[in-house]
Amino acid sequence: MPISEKKLLEHLQEEVYCKLGVSPIHGIGVFAIRPIPKGIYPLKSYLRVREVDISKKLIKDLPKGVRQQIDTFCFYDKKKVSVPTIGLNSFDMAVYLNHSKKPNLKFKKAGVLISLKAIDEGEELFIDYDISFGEKHFF
Repeated sequence: MPISEKKLLEHLQEEVYCKLGVSPIHGIGVFAIRPIPKGIYPLKSYLRVREVDISKKLIKDLPKGVRQQIDTFCFYDKKKVSVPTIGLNSFDMAVYLNHSKKPNLKFKKAGVLISLKAIDEGEELFIDYDISFGEKHFF
């Protein structure tokens, strides 16, 4: 269902808080473009992102560059990779969140990130990968 002009303007006024930028921590990061209050969902989107689990055997013959994108932006384990149904030409800004042991966001439920504190304009947003994904990450 198409979004109305009124709903889009409300979204722009009340729900858009972030942009992508070059991170001093690692590669690309997510940054506040205005103050973010504690306890809100600053990455709210109207994209309906689901993931489909695909056997790693089925992606081995994809072009090398596509496999690299999957390795970078998709969740995976030894047997499968979870690829978003929106494909790889569109994105959920959350895939660019960098890791910190002092995160300012956390998952409240699947796909919904809540700010743990007030976040200043220009501040980078972080999640704790270990808590969010249930495994140890080493950088």
